[in-house]
Amino acid sequence: MLSAFPYLLSFERLGPTLIRLSLGAVFAFWAYRAVKEKSANNQSKALGILEGIAGLMLIAGFLTQIAALFAAIDLVVRLVGRARNRALLTDGVNYYLILLVMSLSLLVTGAGFFAFDLPL
Repeated sequence: MLSAFPYLLSFERLGPTLIRLSLGAVFAFWAYRAVKEKSANNQSKALGILEGIAGLMLIAGFLTQIAALFAAIDLVVRLVGRARNRALLTDGVNYYLILLVMSLSLLVTGAGFFAFDLPL
């Protein structure tokens, strides 16, 4: 394999770890915001709790691929909602697309370093 920095290839499992921690932090923040919002209905609070569980699973590296699958489904639903509101070409969509790619990447590559499901 040709690489400009071949000595960095020994850290290849660090990439999924950074992606997993970043995506987990975003989902944990969304969950915190959804649960703390006073005007939220029960459906959005329940979704917030599910997002929080997925976020904590991603941060801990526990059943990462299942949490990444839930994250991908959640993000596709958010993107479809944006498309229905005719807001598909706005700035917030780039954020959702990047998070969707991150979740799909975790679905394919696994958890990376420092995860409970690494040996699986």
